[in-house]
Parts: sequence; C-alpha cells; structure tokens
Amino acid sequence: MEESLQKMLSEIKKGQAQLFDVREKSEWDAGHLKIAKLMPLSGLKKDKLSLGSYNKNKTTYIHCRSGNRCLMAAPLLEEKGFKKIVCLELGYELLKDEGLASVE
Repeated sequence: MEESLQKMLSEIKKGQAQLFDVREKSEWDAGHLKIAKLMPLSGLKKDKLSLGSYNKNKTTYIHCRSGNRCLMAAPLLEEKGFKKIVCLELGYELLKDEGLASVE
C-alpha cells in the first residue's frame, strides 16, 4: 500500500482525520469505503448538507471516482471552513484495489 494511504489510515484511526466520498449516492450505494462518509458534490454545490457534525480542524481527505469531483469539492469545503483538505489522487476503484476495505 502507498505510503500516503498508510498515513491517511493511521490519522483516521487516531481520530486526527476524516475521509469524505464526494461521489453521488447511487455510486455510494453500489460500493464505498468503510471508513468514508458520503458528501456528494451535488449537495456541496447546492449547500444542502449538514456539516455541523464534522470537525473542520481535522485533516479532511476527499476522494471520488477519478479525481475531477475531488478538485471541485475542495474549494467548496474550504469555503465552509474546513482547514486542511487533501484530494486523493486515487479514485474509488483504485483505493479499493489498494486494499482499503469496502462495502458493496
């Protein structure tokens, strides 16, 4: 497993980070990473998501299918007060292939 993924997993286990999946609900329902929280890009754009339960000071990793939505979601999360955002280069399928546990 890639060193950056190991670092992310370690931070999440220690409660220092969180992982958002910015794909849409239908994609999430077809399969998602167990450690991720659903945060659809469409909901971020329309300001329809409740973000109060998330710690905006934690490192926030985000992923999607291929990386495009991740790049669009990052500035939206920054506008909403998230301090440290990291876009994962690997999409869902590649993250799953790297050994991250998934629900299908």
